[in-house]
Amino acid sequence: MIHTSTLVPRDPAARPVDHSETTLVGVYEISKLLASVNRLEVSLAGVLALLSSFLDMRHGLIALLDKSGKPEIVVGSGWSEENAKLYFDRLPERAIGQIVTTKMPLVVENVSASPLFQGSNLAGWGPGDTEAFSLIGVPIKDGDEVVGTLTVDRNHINRANVRFDHDVRFLTMIANLVGQTVRLQKLVARDRERLMEENARLEKSARPRSPEPRFTGIEGIVGDSPAVRAVVKKIKIVAKSRSTVLLRGESGTGKELFASAIHNLSPRHGKPFIKLNCAALPESVLESELFGHERGAFTGAMQTRKGRFELADGGTLFLDEIGDISPAFQVKLLRVLQEGEFERVGGVRPLKVDVRLVCATNKNLEEAVKRGEFRADLYYRINVVPIFLPPLREREGDFLPLANEFLRRFNAEQKSELILTASAIAVLAQCKFPGNIRELENCVRRTATLSQGEAIEEGDFACRNDGCLSSILWKGSDMPIVPAHAPLARAPHPAPPVEAPRVDVPRSPAGHDDEGGPDLAEGAIRPAGEGDLRTDRERIIDAMERAGWVKAKAARILGVTPRQIGYALRKHDIRVKKF
Repeated sequence: MIHTSTLVPRDPAARPVDHSETTLVGVYEISKLLASVNRLEVSLAGVLALLSSFLDMRHGLIALLDKSGKPEIVVGSGWSEENAKLYFDRLPERAIGQIVTTKMPLVVENVSASPLFQGSNLAGWGPGDTEAFSLIGVPIKDGDEVVGTLTVDRNHINRANVRFDHDVRFLTMIANLVGQTVRLQKLVARDRERLMEENARLEKSARPRSPEPRFTGIEGIVGDSPAVRAVVKKIKIVAKSRSTVLLRGESGTGKELFASAIHNLSPRHGKPFIKLNCAALPESVLESELFGHERGAFTGAMQTRKGRFELADGGTLFLDEIGDISPAFQVKLLRVLQEGEFERVGGVRPLKVDVRLVCATNKNLEEAVKRGEFRADLYYRINVVPIFLPPLREREGDFLPLANEFLRRFNAEQKSELILTASAIAVLAQCKFPGNIRELENCVRRTATLSQGEAIEEGDFACRNDGCLSSILWKGSDMPIVPAHAPLARAPHPAPPVEAPRVDVPRSPAGHDDEGGPDLAEGAIRPAGEGDLRTDRERIIDAMERAGWVKAKAARILGVTPRQIGYALRKHDIRVKKF
């Protein structure tokens, strides 16, 4: 909000003002304001508010101009923020043009008598339409180029001893400070795109390479469990195509790493890999980040900027947390995916780019579609090839290679030689790590940082000192809660056999299963957990949901054959979803 300030004219009988001291304090206060982290227009409005404390002025205007001389940003003091541009437009072009062309200050002692203001509509500048006033204008420069103007006005006093030289010098210094701030804003915006591209290029080369023998063959992905091998096998297949991929899994399962692997294994590996976390930005900023904006599209848009779609042209765009975008933005994203083109914010020219899209979410999108929180048509567009990433508790045997890899990276950074003892490995094996790989890395790094010996022992872990959050949250729990779409968790160690609940799956007419052997309908299925009170229909639907409605996968989850699943679906009148 722009604050209005009107100073009482100085009393001629008062003690003479030390102009040099006033100037020094004013420059200090305004430079401190410009150095603070604020939107540009907020800082400029603050400059005018401070100026009213150091000058005899009624109104002030700061206008930043584009290349054609049109105002891009206008802020004012003494008027409402909406009216600032209106009153700037009432200033005659001859006056503003003289400041810009000559690059020199302009002083008009009485605008009503100045040829520059003849025929100008200055209604509203003073309490009365006929009231005369003085105006001072100075250029705002970026180097030798004029990028704006700073103007102030005051009541005209017809006295010979009124001098403007001090005020002109003071305003010129303030305009120079504003010009430096504008220049820094432009440099930051100009370098932003270059830094993003450079960061994407360096990220691949800077990522530590490990000699760990149990790597998957894909850079950065450690592990040799069947669950990881299955994901890697699928990634190597889909990477060759241009189809959209949806990575699904709990938080901390490495979705960004697998998205990067898809890009690096694809024919686009030499092009940019651009990523964006959709949940980290409000909708208004998200649109500008994805599609870019034209100069002047909104306040502070001082130059045209490319969005992530343009930066990823020819490469891959990774949209993390896609399930968190608002319904209104879902419509805009759907249009891009359907038509293959978009416009920058504030633009009218359609742009076409060649981008391979990889999305990720830890949400149950099917339930979100049912609740009306996620558009079904967008769901079909992004869920072309779904890949479920297993949580760490289902990657049997992978926790130790991962822990050793994280410790190796820590040792390389800290130039230490810590190792995990047998007791430390036993502690890690007991934890279910509901935060998955991210939590395991945090645990290893925290313990290594606080360890005082040459090896990490059992007593070094926070969970042995009642300091581990997961140990407190999941104490006494057999398994953490997981999203409905994720596979059920398995115990980290073999558990004593328990009597498995049975499911009523009809026999095939021939009395044989798919493989031609005896019908297994009477056999017990793999238990979902002791004390499961769900009906057969509920368990079958749950298995199909977790398997992405693929019968063969659901059969493996339930421990039966695909033929038996087909009979059960027909018996319980369960309609198979088609994606």
